[in-house]
Amino acid sequence: MEKTYLLGIDIGTYESKGVLVDSEGNLITSAFQPHDLLIPRQGWAEHDPEKTWWGDFVLLTKTLLAKSQISSKDIAGIGVSAIAPCMLPVDQQGNPLRMGVLYGVDTRAYREIDELNARFGKENLFAKTGNELSSQAVGPKILWLKKNEPEIYHKAAKFTTASSFIISRLTGKMVIDHLTASFFTPLYDFYKGTWSNEFCEGIVEPERLPEIGWACEKAGTVTAEAARITGLAEGTPVNFGTADASAEAVSVGVVKPGQMMLMYGSTIFMYLVTSTPKVDSRLWAARYLFPGTSAFAAGTATSGSLTRWFRDKLSPDLVAAEKSGGENAYTALIHEAENISAGSEGLVVLPYFSGERTPINDPLARGMFFGLTLAHQRGHLFKAVLEGMGYGVRQHFDVMDEISVKPDDVIAVGGGTKNPLWLQVVSDISGIPQRVPAVTFGASFGDAFLAGMAVGVHSSYNQITSWIKYDRLVKPDPMKHDLYSKYYQIYLDLYQKNKDLMSELHSLI
Repeated sequence: MEKTYLLGIDIGTYESKGVLVDSEGNLITSAFQPHDLLIPRQGWAEHDPEKTWWGDFVLLTKTLLAKSQISSKDIAGIGVSAIAPCMLPVDQQGNPLRMGVLYGVDTRAYREIDELNARFGKENLFAKTGNELSSQAVGPKILWLKKNEPEIYHKAAKFTTASSFIISRLTGKMVIDHLTASFFTPLYDFYKGTWSNEFCEGIVEPERLPEIGWACEKAGTVTAEAARITGLAEGTPVNFGTADASAEAVSVGVVKPGQMMLMYGSTIFMYLVTSTPKVDSRLWAARYLFPGTSAFAAGTATSGSLTRWFRDKLSPDLVAAEKSGGENAYTALIHEAENISAGSEGLVVLPYFSGERTPINDPLARGMFFGLTLAHQRGHLFKAVLEGMGYGVRQHFDVMDEISVKPDDVIAVGGGTKNPLWLQVVSDISGIPQRVPAVTFGASFGDAFLAGMAVGVHSSYNQITSWIKYDRLVKPDPMKHDLYSKYYQIYLDLYQKNKDLMSELHSLI
């Protein structure tokens, strides 16, 4: 019998990736495409939806088909994921009316957050939606558009997100999965799984939002026009799509209650799967990808984006050396930092270089290097950056421990897992072991599996376990953990004692 092939494509913050796999999860071929993150002004983060979201999808699809020499007619299903949640207004034909506003790294709507909390009541919002408003929420960003770009707001037929935009181009249908819709706070009712008429009032009409479904379901099929543009076969089924982080979680087998993904990407993102809906104001509550599952989600505002900033802004010599055929710049930085003692000789970093998402949910938080002396060198600073993000991870584990939902199994994934120093620092600080898959193909791999579920190639999410092998367990060092606990307290105090100054500083800009 001929094998069935599945296509998965993910649109990330800085690059997009695609895979073709067979029904057993064997990789046939893969491809990636880098792209730009647009920062038109401080606190804003955008993508060009035509060039980056749809353009990358088309390019990757054509590349995968050409490299594999597989007929598009042999592809049984297509899975899509993308950075989420984004805010994109589109016209009646589904064409973008402006650049796409990105997820929590875009903090432009902080005034609208305050306005909605005052209008609806902060406690009332949390009680009915399961989430507090933060820079991750889409509702305030739509309200920002209504107030600041009213002509675009009124012209928009729909307000959508990145994965939904791609699926609409493929199928002509505007859909969104429950998990991504969960981050459209306060527009989505977490408990009912529907758009909230109460909280849509004064922001956007529910009919201007996408149709909601599950990521493991079929949304539609490839149209003749999409087939002409992409090279895919007309009529190929497409799933409802999902967020990049949730597809990444599936890609490493995080599908059952008690399992947690710790993703080292442009931001650190976490998903802890639960069997019943649970809420906490410091974290995000979401429906997960399959009926009967929910999740706690959490995410920092910076991670790989901060190490990238450090490389580009503070290590131009290493970047230049790499371009001349020398050592990879990140590898060189690891070598500078790896022998520095825990605590970076009295240096603590607050990694809030783009505000902060969970658990402090403060878009006005600012980054800080605390404790600098003339003895510190670049390696100290780089290790302190990794440690700062490790303290942020521990803060999340402490919150989960408080509410009795601590994970049974933590699986690390993402580009940052290539940095063994970073993984070890996080385990040493948090006291939590991390399993690392032998090979990871990222969110697009999870997309391919979800596509298989949508078309019936797979009948259960548990079948993903046959696709994955693990080869490493990163264990915490108890002695370093004890030392880091003292630095961790300083980390917590630094924010508490400086958050008012951070807000005041922001008001001066």
